[in-house]
Amino acid sequence: MLRLLIADGNDRAARDRHVAATGRTSAESYAAVVQDLAPGTVCQHVNAADADATLPADLTAFDGLIFTGSTLKVSEGTPAVTRQLDLMRAAFEAGRAVFGSCWGVQVAATVAGGRAAANPRGPEYGFARAITPTEEGRTHPLLAGRPASWDAPAIHSDAVLEPPPGARVLAGNRVLGVQAIEIRQGRGWFWGTQYHPELDLDDLAAMLRLCDAAIVEAGLAESPRAVAAYAEEVAALRGSDAEAARRLAWRHGIGPEVLEADLRRREIGNFLAHLSTGEGGR
Repeated sequence: MLRLLIADGNDRAARDRHVAATGRTSAESYAAVVQDLAPGTVCQHVNAADADATLPADLTAFDGLIFTGSTLKVSEGTPAVTRQLDLMRAAFEAGRAVFGSCWGVQVAATVAGGRAAANPRGPEYGFARAITPTEEGRTHPLLAGRPASWDAPAIHSDAVLEPPPGARVLAGNRVLGVQAIEIRQGRGWFWGTQYHPELDLDDLAAMLRLCDAAIVEAGLAESPRAVAAYAEEVAALRGSDAEAARRLAWRHGIGPEVLEADLRRREIGNFLAHLSTGEGGR
């Protein structure tokens, strides 16, 4: 039975917005995915951004950690950011395995000596398209089972622009060179994706609505109403009307790697399976 610590990357205000939009926190959503993929896993949550968060005294009591997404930016350097950098650093020092998506990748890379900032090629809101593995990624266990190219849910403007020394970049696309990565630091190791394998399509739609101003500012939609219409179609991709969903999937070029939960969550499942073997990374 695995025991995991799930660090919610959002500060209190962002958590409240997320709960209002989706009914649960990012950490709670992640825990539900983990327990679906690995029944019996014990998940403990920590609001790592909060000054009053009670962190476990001994991280070796956990088989691994998971860092969720966040609305924070590493470059801001606020206490809510530095507390999470400190937790990631402590996880590495304790020799723990860590998985993270989006924010988690940026935190891990920063701790290990890389750089995360606004992507000069622009944001990805909705889906990261045509992700392809690097030569190392083709045989890496994080991406086991992925096809030669795939799409995935994505919500980000910041990204890892300079991988840390010794990191293994495992996948990228035309928008971003670092879509999946392995990082080793001290006795610990990290696997992560800039995209969001944990997000179901309802949650993705809710997050798009929360980001409507940023999406309009980026020039990807003409108005919040247009974002809302797009989000409604994203949610309908898994709606009760199967024929309508099939037509929407065709219109948006969405395939089974997004539509089928087991395929969409593949990297999380691979991480959990690797933890279960007791192996250290590769």
